Amino acid sequence: MAKNEKLFKECNVFVRDFEKVIKQPIKSGATKYYTGVDLGTACVVVAVLDENRKPVAGAYKYADVVRDGMVVDYMGAVKLVREMKESIEEKLGAELVYAAAAIPPGTNILDGGAVKNVVEAAGFQVTALLDEPTAANNLLKIENGAVVDIGGGTTGVSIFKDGKVVLVDDEPTGGTHFSLVISGAYKMPFKNADDYKMKNKNHKEIFPVVKPVIDKISSIIEKIIKGHDVHQIYLVGGSSCLTGIEEVVETNLGIPTFKPKNPLFITPLGIALACTSEVME
Repeated sequence: MAKNEKLFKECNVFVRDFEKVIKQPIKSGATKYYTGVDLGTACVVVAVLDENRKPVAGAYKYADVVRDGMVVDYMGAVKLVREMKESIEEKLGAELVYAAAAIPPGTNILDGGAVKNVVEAAGFQVTALLDEPTAANNLLKIENGAVVDIGGGTTGVSIFKDGKVVLVDDEPTGGTHFSLVISGAYKMPFKNADDYKMKNKNHKEIFPVVKPVIDKISSIIEKIIKGHDVHQIYLVGGSSCLTGIEEVVETNLGIPTFKPKNPLFITPLGIALACTSEVME
């Protein structure tokens, strides 16, 4: 883990600061706040930075308003984001005006408009809409390699060369599939399986059960990066929180694979870093 600590030192500090302000927001008296809204399949995260791009507040809630990267409960999503926005505003004593959002790669035509509409309907002015793994790299700052965002419903990949995106793509398979496999193996309801999966103390026990899904995720990554000169892989997204997942991906692909601490928050913080005060057309 030492190599990960060194590699992600700045990133991990940023995440730790964000974790602190979720519990205790900072009333910084900023003149502008920049918000990132991550509408995930399993978890919706709102991250707020001040005008100096430092974390000052945040919130997250597990919800079922998005599936496989697609908004399936529009009104539920709007209500949830609005409630989170208003709660943070009350704690900060300030209005949140600007927000950026993100979508899985390849879903822009199908669902980019829906995500933008949700965030706007919740009361924000949307200033940026980008793909999830590229958003994550705003925080990771990877120059070369593949950033892989393993979410609840999809696995998205962005390939970087000299700090520039050369390819983005994604395919279905993620944490939802972990929960489905656990549900079947343990004969428990899906919701219970989902909760069971999220407890770190259960990771060692469930690992052999979900390994076939990790193998599938590995094959998705392999397919997307084929033909590209990828020498490092970086995992983010809530489903990357599974203890040891990076080791299996590395073994399967023969490519060094890393993940920062608490990969759940990397993408929403990267989205917030992309936020500006210039509203999108």
